[in-house]
Amino acid sequence: MKFPLEFLEAQLKKRLSYRYKWGRKQSDEWDRFTSFIYDTPVWEEFIVKLKSAIIRLDADKGELFDYAGNRWFNFWSAMAVETIFSEMEGVNPAKNSRDTEKDFFIDGIPFDHKTSVFPKHLGTNITSAKANKADLVTWFYENQSVEKRLHFKNRLFIVVFDQNGEHWKLKAEISLLRKEIHRYLATYQKEQLITSIFAEDSQALSDIIWVIR
Repeated sequence: MKFPLEFLEAQLKKRLSYRYKWGRKQSDEWDRFTSFIYDTPVWEEFIVKLKSAIIRLDADKGELFDYAGNRWFNFWSAMAVETIFSEMEGVNPAKNSRDTEKDFFIDGIPFDHKTSVFPKHLGTNITSAKANKADLVTWFYENQSVEKRLHFKNRLFIVVFDQNGEHWKLKAEISLLRKEIHRYLATYQKEQLITSIFAEDSQALSDIIWVIR
């Protein structure tokens, strides 16, 4: 079920006043513990379900809040991004909403999308990263996603970068994301895609959409 972008932006921004950190690496087990995020777009309802989960699992309150809060934030930002793409001519959503390898097709080419903060462990600055997109794409493929989320299929990376260092907060700026996605698709051509070769000769097409403030 799709929700208005304005509604999702308002809900996501309620998360911004809380800390953002991962107390543990993402895992299938803890994803199951926090699966209630998928049908809870309203922040206040998320908090109610989180409190219930803390009691049920006898979990550390801070640790479960960090994990579930981050998953909730990232998931509903991703839902907004998928809605933005679906608005555009030449973009068609994947038929199976649970497909882990593709979210939509652009001119018939399947893509998964991933909104990512600019990695602090990359060892380079934003100017250099923009000039060497292929290196950053390779870094993302090799360092993001584990277990059931791991794949080397086509992917569009939306990379958020804020001059103040709080890159993650741009995931809530849905209007800004929409502007940059529309700008990218207005001049999109298949020839601009980056081709990466991985183990067992698997090949992926990818690109980066920059969202900088």
